[in-house]
Amino acid sequence: MAAQQALENQLLQATQMIESQVDAEIERIEKMDDDDLEALRQKRMIAMKKAAEQKQEWMAAGHGEYSEVADEKEFFDACKKSKKVVCHFYRDSTFRCKIVDKHLTEIARKHLETKFIKINAERSKFLVDRLRIKTLPTICLAKDGKTTDYIVGFDDLGGTDDFPTVMLEWRLGRSDMINYSGDLLEPPVNAKKSKGYSKVFGKPVASRNLRDDGDSDTDDDY
Repeated sequence: MAAQQALENQLLQATQMIESQVDAEIERIEKMDDDDLEALRQKRMIAMKKAAEQKQEWMAAGHGEYSEVADEKEFFDACKKSKKVVCHFYRDSTFRCKIVDKHLTEIARKHLETKFIKINAERSKFLVDRLRIKTLPTICLAKDGKTTDYIVGFDDLGGTDDFPTVMLEWRLGRSDMINYSGDLLEPPVNAKKSKGYSKVFGKPVASRNLRDDGDSDTDDDY
């Protein structure tokens, strides 16, 4: 009972604080004269215009869709044109790459601030070697033209094939690749802490032989 009462008191205090902040904002607005209101309106109009211009720039650069780049040159061009790039290294015969395709297609539509692309690992040997990609699927995360992180297989996503899209969104948010609105400290679902989960989380992983991830307990060499 004591714990419940303490919780109720905390909730009451939080509610009162929010109400006080709202009341203070209403009072501030009510005290504004016409010049203040016009200045506020102009400020908001400028912000809206900048946001619209930024959206147009993103759309012109191919943001808002999940597309394939044909070769290394197109990959580097994408990284030069966009501040944030998420690139999926895939292979047609790897089942888990199809799962990644499905999730990234959905995420790309929601997060215009980031460029989402895919590249065939078998046709981009130079890039695969340069980035030390050893397992498929691998999602390469690049900011300002530099690779900053990798999502290798599904360990960071709960270690299961049926993870929800929001789990990948959360992981991308942890690496500051998208504007994630949820809690970055905790995954949105109960992630399975599979082998290596905490070690590879949010950091580039060590090199391994290129192979398919998750096809069996013993991964096949590429």
